[in-house]
Amino acid sequence: MTTAPTLAASRLTLTDATKRYGERTVLDCVSLSVKPGERVGIIGDNGSGKSTLLRLLSGREAPDGGDAAVSAPGGIGYLAQTPTPSLLGADLNEPTVGDIIDAALAHLRSIEARIRAAESALGTAEPKQLDAYGELLAEFEARGGYQADARVDAALHGLGLPRLPRDRTLRTLSGGECSRLALAATLAADPELLLLDEPTNHLDDVATAWLEDRLRRHRGTVVAITHDRVFLDRVTTTILEVDRDTRAVTAYGNGYRGYLAAKAAARQRWAQEYRDWLAEIDRQERIAESAGAWLGGISRKGPAWFSGNGAHRSRSSSHSTSNKVRAARERLRRLRADPVPVPPEPLRFHADPATTDNGGTGDPGGSGGPGRTGGSGRSGEPGGSGGTGGSGSSDGTGDSGGSGGRGGSAGSGGTGPTCGTGGVLPAAEPAVPPAVPPLVELRDVAVGHRLSVDRLRIARGERVLVTGPNGAGKSTLLHVLAGELTPDRGTGRRPSRVGLLHQEHTVAHPQRTVLEAFAAGRPGPPADHRSALLALGLFRAADLGVAVGDLSVGQQRRIELARLVTGRIDLLLLDEPTNHFSPVLVEELEEALSAYRGALVVVSHDRRLRERTAATRIHMCDGVLTTAG
Repeated sequence: MTTAPTLAASRLTLTDATKRYGERTVLDCVSLSVKPGERVGIIGDNGSGKSTLLRLLSGREAPDGGDAAVSAPGGIGYLAQTPTPSLLGADLNEPTVGDIIDAALAHLRSIEARIRAAESALGTAEPKQLDAYGELLAEFEARGGYQADARVDAALHGLGLPRLPRDRTLRTLSGGECSRLALAATLAADPELLLLDEPTNHLDDVATAWLEDRLRRHRGTVVAITHDRVFLDRVTTTILEVDRDTRAVTAYGNGYRGYLAAKAAARQRWAQEYRDWLAEIDRQERIAESAGAWLGGISRKGPAWFSGNGAHRSRSSSHSTSNKVRAARERLRRLRADPVPVPPEPLRFHADPATTDNGGTGDPGGSGGPGRTGGSGRSGEPGGSGGTGGSGSSDGTGDSGGSGGRGGSAGSGGTGPTCGTGGVLPAAEPAVPPAVPPLVELRDVAVGHRLSVDRLRIARGERVLVTGPNGAGKSTLLHVLAGELTPDRGTGRRPSRVGLLHQEHTVAHPQRTVLEAFAAGRPGPPADHRSALLALGLFRAADLGVAVGDLSVGQQRRIELARLVTGRIDLLLLDEPTNHFSPVLVEELEEALSAYRGALVVVSHDRRLRERTAATRIHMCDGVLTTAG
């Protein structure tokens, strides 16, 4: 009789694996091994090759070079980021919920069918047939076949799809419901090896917590791609980081906290190596300078009467010092030829809340008021005299501000950060001006059926966290606050220096380079801004000449972020700021936000960011602010 698969039999190893798509190398000479029972989190920048790595580990793709050894006698469950019926094994014209479940449980369904066939012939079965029947029963029990349908119901309930009819067709489900169904079916199959690509997408907090508990109890091995830091912290025992630049994969033990500790230690070592390099440069320069000065004070040829031992000692000392000078200069040459790169500076947002003006109360583009922006971060109109320039296009275009005004803002290949926008709302005329006017105020503002705000006030330095389901109007609110969207009615005020990190991206000038997009609208040629951009550590020097249109979404957002942290902003608006960023960059972003002194409005589904943000909480539903406090 067969026995239950053991964890020791599983094998998941890559040896010098390389994967290419056309001329592009995604992974280069990657070697790693996942131990049975490990729970691995795969992280990395958007477009770094995480999904490619998962497909190699699943055996669905083979490396172009090197070897991949994948073995899991207890079965492999693979869930793509965007599952389709064909990926799930349901190749039908009109697949139903039941078809997806049956496809995920295909191996168990096959064993069950063979058991039923064997049972129908038990009366005339030979000893060999009886043994085969017993083996089928043992395998079915070992794979949890008797509990399979109960696991399906439990998974559907835990993931927010209770009582989902089995005969319901997939085309009647939303994209999020299809993803949750696929995840539930994969989990219900209870394979030894689970390979999941962004499993927390489309899950609310309750469903995500259920999934975390389910994976912690999983009897086998789990490998999951995720950007969810709470998930990484609660579930994983090992982190695999995919580096987009080197195309390598690095393993870190002790889960997500071990990963953060290792990255912090590496950064400290880098900083110390850089300090040591500078100190050695200085030391060798002083040696060369002092020895050279000593030599300069000695006559090349003594007087005619100067001879004997004294002359010999002088010549000997001179020769020794000359050697020191040559050695110091050679050492300097080697040090400068192989410099330690400058460590990136910590991200910092800048504001002057004590002197913040409320230019936004003026008419759009009027004297003293901010310039008006175009929709969705595209071309803006110049501000009036003393005003602020409109926001430029997403990759760095925009008209300059009027006389005395600031240049238009720009971002990346996506909808760029709106710096210096506002003023599209008519001025509010309070009968009794408050002693300390708010930095931001909206009154009776409406945008079609997307947004309805009776009143919203944000004080200088206040932090506001906006939550709500998709389509609740959160992004619309930010666009109104930024001055990018003119409401149908209402009045309001805002400061003239506003920055918005957009969630969605529109490439207006894809041919512009990274450096050109970063420098657009700023004084001087792009080369003048090169060092400022490199100092942030968001891009390598080799990236600065890459066209914005060739960047991943995450890289495009890095340009937006770079423009925000290198300007002065009194109202910072962030729409899902953790999307498409690596966990390390998100951690740095949180540190920068904690030190920011201006007003901050954040829209985020990120659980860790919401946990750590001490802020006024606003919940939105159907375009209405339903709760605050």
